[in-house]
Amino acid sequence: MSSVFSQAETMSRKEIEVIQLLKLKKEIDYCIANNAEYGKRLGEAGVTSDKIKDISDIKYLPFITKKDMHSTYPFGFFGQPMNKIVRIHASSGTTGKPTVIGYTQRDLDDWAECMARLCFAGGARESDIFQICFGYGLFTGALGLHYALEKIGATVIPSSSGNTEKQMMLMQDFGTTGLVSTPSYAEYIGELAREQGITENLKLRLGLLGSEGCTPEMRNHIESALHIFVTDNYGMSELGGPGVSGECEERDGMHINEDFYLCEIIDPITGEVLPEGSQGELVVTTLAKEGFPMLRYRTGDITKLVKEPCKCGRTFARMDKIKGRSDDMLKIRGVNVFPSQIESVLMTYPQIAPHYQLVVTRKNYSDRLEVRVEISDVSLLENFAKLEELQENIKSKLKTILGIDTAVSLVEPKTLERFQGKAKRILDLRNQ
Repeated sequence: MSSVFSQAETMSRKEIEVIQLLKLKKEIDYCIANNAEYGKRLGEAGVTSDKIKDISDIKYLPFITKKDMHSTYPFGFFGQPMNKIVRIHASSGTTGKPTVIGYTQRDLDDWAECMARLCFAGGARESDIFQICFGYGLFTGALGLHYALEKIGATVIPSSSGNTEKQMMLMQDFGTTGLVSTPSYAEYIGELAREQGITENLKLRLGLLGSEGCTPEMRNHIESALHIFVTDNYGMSELGGPGVSGECEERDGMHINEDFYLCEIIDPITGEVLPEGSQGELVVTTLAKEGFPMLRYRTGDITKLVKEPCKCGRTFARMDKIKGRSDDMLKIRGVNVFPSQIESVLMTYPQIAPHYQLVVTRKNYSDRLEVRVEISDVSLLENFAKLEELQENIKSKLKTILGIDTAVSLVEPKTLERFQGKAKRILDLRNQ
């Protein structure tokens, strides 16, 4: 068994479920006592902690959605008055008002504990020097990993996002061994390092990547470019940020911090809880939050859960990499399309770069999906026949995977936008 950060990560299934049941009942009582919104919702549903006899009884609790949070903006789901809240974070709010999250000091301590476990599982150690290339601010990612890595004892360079030339200078001068960033930014750093011929000068060995999806194909590309070992972690603002789950060095699913989060998989249409091993929508309940407790939050993320112990020795349940988020999913002529499916196809072609854009338009009442992707082999620009052959090959493979026809546009190198934060790959023009 590999070493673990906390012995809690090796509890038996029975011990885990006993702790979850006790904490769930306590969290319900806490929400009723400290939040009028919860008091109303749980009262209407006829739920008190006495009704919860078993973990499966969580099904009696009503769901919470992002729409519910927007309707109670900004502090509607806070569990403590502002004089007890020591920090506020918020989502990006790209679709309107942001989701606002409050933390008590205990929440911050628990957050650091959860993330420290995941960073340690991914290979981070006291001797590492980590450069955090997430933007510092209301976004949860940077500080979430910052305090976790310090808790492990690693050195932290809070370089934030942007100014990539300086980032790479610091990596060389400071001997950075660990990178924290989005997968798309790690890809960009790898691209520049290769162009400048400094890849061999870097001492990077680990990448703790998050904030956006990363297919195995993209991960392999990043590892090859930067000569690092990459793990993924999962969380979201509504649940306090990263720290819900993360990969260990086995990379066989993301370990859930089950003593802090209770996860379910439901049918996204009916809301019914699905059997273990089924793919569906992830629903998460926090078990120890004071500032911003969440009971049965519908994440919109598609995944599945496995409760068998991992080869690493950790016994917490694991969740698969997210297949896609409901707000990222495109419905094209009745077919559900996830960007991750397209990325998996594109990454199999060495002639193209890992930079792409999905453009959705509507013509004559029919949706059209165009996949724009950069070529990496410049010589193709001088060989129209090979360029056309590659284009048709990609188009054919996408149809096999997606089940629909797509247009494929091959564009010149450096044509598409690079991202230092979350990549914005979808351009939906159907309403224009």
